[in-house]
Parts: sequence; structure tokens; C-alpha cells
Amino acid sequence: LSELEALMERMKRLQEDKEDEEASQEEMATRFEKEKKESLLVISGGICAFPHFAVLFTAFDDEIVSTDVSRYIEDPGFGYKDFARRGEDHLPTFRAQDYTWENHGFSLVNRLYSDIGHLLDEKFRMVYNLTYNTMATHEDVDTTTLRRALFNYVHCMYGIRYDDYDYGEVNQLLERSLKVYIKTVTCYPERTTKRMYDSYWRQFKHSEKVHVNLLLMEARMQAELLYALRAITRHLT
Repeated sequence: LSELEALMERMKRLQEDKEDEEASQEEMATRFEKEKKESLLVISGGICAFPHFAVLFTAFDDEIVSTDVSRYIEDPGFGYKDFARRGEDHLPTFRAQDYTWENHGFSLVNRLYSDIGHLLDEKFRMVYNLTYNTMATHEDVDTTTLRRALFNYVHCMYGIRYDDYDYGEVNQLLERSLKVYIKTVTCYPERTTKRMYDSYWRQFKHSEKVHVNLLLMEARMQAELLYALRAITRHLT
């Protein structure tokens, strides 16, 4: 099967499995912990902790450009850091049900800056729901499962867990090379190369792959807002 056909087959199988039997809460929690720990091993910038991908990412090394981003920041040490140290058994988890954008963050940010919550919410929803119902040359395809996996994987990298989401879907739908691309774009965008962009979903249209980037950026922004707004809420109370 081609990459596209294999992905569509996995989406179909996931839907059928969901209709037949749902995973228990304990099992879903275990799958999240596994995915969260694995996300810490995904290294961008041409290095990968998975040996069978070593050749693939070594090939990116000659294209990585040393971009000077210092002009845009005041703190020279500013940059992405993993939310936990590698090797830790109990990694911190932000339970989305305890502090959600819809029920908590939206109202607080509106109090702090009038109407900004409505604008942000509209932006999040527009990007998340954007679809042509296509996958490359296939039409009338429901891409909800795939879009949700992309969005929730970014939040997983930031330690955010949705109790009602089965993170087994992430491993089914997002191959390792795509996960490296996701972490690079989300956490180290200056390291992203065209070869990395071209290396995943080769049969997809550019508009579809650009939509992936939009999803990643909005998921990252919402994750950062959730942490910041939760801290402000705790301070105010």
C-alpha cells in the first residue's frame, strides 16, 4: 500500500475498533503516559533517539540553517524546554478537564482583555475545523480523527492530557518521521527544512500540509495559554 492508502486504512480500522469496543480509562491513561514519554525521545535538528531513523535524520543535517533569532528575543536563554527530564518515572501531567480553554481560559482572558477571548476562540475553531473533506486525490473523507490526533499530540508534548481521548490513535496515525517534523515545527521552527517538509505525506497537496502547520501552531498557542491562564487563576484565587 502507498503511504496514503495505508493511512486511510488505519483511519478506517480505528473507527471500526471504536464502534466495537472502547478502551478503559486505565488503559487510555497508560497509552497517554507511553506517548508522553516517547515524545521526550523525539529530537529535532537531525538527531533522533530511534536508531532505525538515524539515517533519515542524518540526511537533514546538511540543510539545517543556523538561523539568527537573537534579534527577536531579549533573553538569550529563551527557547523550548521539555516539560520533564528524561528518565523520570512520574512525569507531570496537566489534566485538561481540570482547566479547559472552553470553561476556564476563555472567560479569564476576556476579563483581562475585552473580547480577545472571542477572537482567539474563533481562530482556534476555524483552524481545527478547516477541511476540504479530501486526502490527496480522495474526496468525501472525514479527516476529524486525523486532525484531532495532530492537535492532541502537540498538547501531549506539553504534558496536557484529555481523559476522553485514546492516545493509541496518535501512534496509529502519526508515523515517527511525522512526529519529528511536528516537534521541530512546534518547538524549534528555525530548524525546519524543506527536506523535512517533503519527507512526510508525499502524496498530499501543499494546501493540506500547510493546514497541518496551522494546526500545530494553534495547538501550541492554546497549550501555552492554558499554562499561563491557569497560573493567573491560581494567583487570583
